[in-house]
Amino acid sequence: MREQLELLGEDPTREGLRATPDRVAKALAWLTSGYESCVADVVGTGIFEEQHDSMILVRDIEIYSLCEHHMLPFFGKAHLAYIPDGRIVGLSKLPRIVEVFARRLQVQERLTDQVADAVMDVLRPQGVGVVVEAFHLCMMMRGVEKQNSRTVTSALRGSFRENPDTRAEFLHLVHSGAQLA
Repeated sequence: MREQLELLGEDPTREGLRATPDRVAKALAWLTSGYESCVADVVGTGIFEEQHDSMILVRDIEIYSLCEHHMLPFFGKAHLAYIPDGRIVGLSKLPRIVEVFARRLQVQERLTDQVADAVMDVLRPQGVGVVVEAFHLCMMMRGVEKQNSRTVTSALRGSFRENPDTRAEFLHLVHSGAQLA
């Protein structure tokens, strides 16, 4: 980081920049802390036997990640649903699963697939649906500079891919925009 500051023509010894290399190192450690965690650890004992067989959806899970191409942030929301097959997971575990993969150098397409595959692996449900909507600073601050562009990716597994009615219900719930009072 010190060398990068010098390459920019800055003086890394000036007061405002002296601690910057350490701050950047700590920030990057936090922003990429997903490498230090795994889905099994964040789910822990949060799986329960339950004969519920209707869709469970957690919408609007905030995500913050770093694009692996430019190491600039992308941020937005993930929507994650599954249909149980005899096992449910504590609701707070779903955002934690998203966080495991978001806190890595990432591309949105892979992040979406990793979340869907992780839920399939850990719960073995009838199906999983994931939609991620994000704004990418690499598109907003540099290059094409399109501030209002939003990237949407989806991953459908099991009944969400195979059953058009399930897929339609999921997408309707994700995009309905219903707000709680």
